[in-house]
Amino acid sequence: MIVWLNGTHGAGKTTTSALVQQLLPDSRVFDAEKVGETLMDIKPGLPPTGNFQHWPPWRPLVVETARRVLDYTGGTLVMPMTVLVEQYWREIRSGLAEHAIPVRHFVLHADQDTLRKRIEGDTVLGPSSFRLAYLEPYAEAARTWLHDEAEVVDTTHLTPAQAALRIAEAV
Repeated sequence: MIVWLNGTHGAGKTTTSALVQQLLPDSRVFDAEKVGETLMDIKPGLPPTGNFQHWPPWRPLVVETARRVLDYTGGTLVMPMTVLVEQYWREIRSGLAEHAIPVRHFVLHADQDTLRKRIEGDTVLGPSSFRLAYLEPYAEAARTWLHDEAEVVDTTHLTPAQAALRIAEAV
């Protein structure tokens, strides 16, 4: 099974995923961003894009990597990854379904002010214009499709541990 933690930057996906992994027996964290980083390392580079998710190989490689890891280890993969383009989410979800891999899709949500404060106050990554640029696309995805496709966990007033416990209990 896959427990997919979606949501924009600052929602708490990375921190929460590590805590969910500790609560779910036989689970591992797989950050699909690493697949994107691998594609970014290709020399000479792939066609320029502002987001590796726009490269067509990224989505099937995420599916294939998750499938292969699950075939090897079994258990649960906890995957913290923002996907805000509906077509991309549908490609990933249908690819996983083709391999009969169940997915529990959660969106970690917080209001725009909270997200902005978290991003600007991040002491690990520091403030990031890249991360801030995704606040509006997230809000648009949330309004139009994303919240209908997932179980929404509002993290505005939750600690990551509280959010992780809600997700683990739901799974």
